[in-house]
Amino acid sequence: MTQTPDVVAALTADGDAFDRMVTGLGASGWDAPTPAEGWTVKHQVAHLTSIFWMAEKAAAAPEAFTAMSANLGPNFNDNVAKAMAPFLGMPNEMLLVKWKEQRAATERALGALAPDHIVPWLVRPLPASVLAAAGMMELFGHGQDVADALDVEREHTDRIGHLVGFAVRTWDFGYTGRGLDVPEVQFRFEITAPSGKVWEFGPADAADRISGPATDFCLLVTRRRHPADLAITATGPEAPRWLEIAQAYRGPGGKGRTPGQFKPTADAAS
Repeated sequence: MTQTPDVVAALTADGDAFDRMVTGLGASGWDAPTPAEGWTVKHQVAHLTSIFWMAEKAAAAPEAFTAMSANLGPNFNDNVAKAMAPFLGMPNEMLLVKWKEQRAATERALGALAPDHIVPWLVRPLPASVLAAAGMMELFGHGQDVADALDVEREHTDRIGHLVGFAVRTWDFGYTGRGLDVPEVQFRFEITAPSGKVWEFGPADAADRISGPATDFCLLVTRRRHPADLAITATGPEAPRWLEIAQAYRGPGGKGRTPGQFKPTADAAS
């Protein structure tokens, strides 16, 4: 049996933190509107449940996942709505139980695989460890929506580094999601962990450079805060443009957030 990779342990810890936000909510909490237009807290939980359901299938039943994904339509938003509809229709407490059961099943399925084991996914096959990091990205982004709706301040540890690495790996998604040509450039990323350690990616002499705190960087690439409210610096001919379109997920970028919609992060305000 392959030992559970560190990224799955981090995914589990992030899931535990998310559960603490949504456990014990009354009807008003479940119905609270989130910054995602038209989505309540319940929509966020239902969506995460559908994503983790698909991830479990990809890890534990790849043939079934491939057959399922072949039936997806061309409209990204329609696919999202259809996937979460069965979960959204559940009573609140039933959905919470289903979510907890589903994420545990997904963690087990991913943890049973070697980190470099290739599994199918919605766009192209990818290593199990990368799929787990994608799950962290989903939890971070949708967890921030829930935190904003419930006025909860989240704390992050260095396990966020898995999400930082995933966002660097998918740096081109902001271009492809908008039908733009991906420029032939290399970025240098210098991202500061919550502990103060600096994570470095890309050539040290790259002309295009992105730097700043890891939490701000993850808020940027999940489009949960506008770049103007974050302590992220972009220099070079292409990096400032990337800052405006950065995203760590496939599909439409969405509206994102507007400048001043939320108070600047502590690092941006300092």
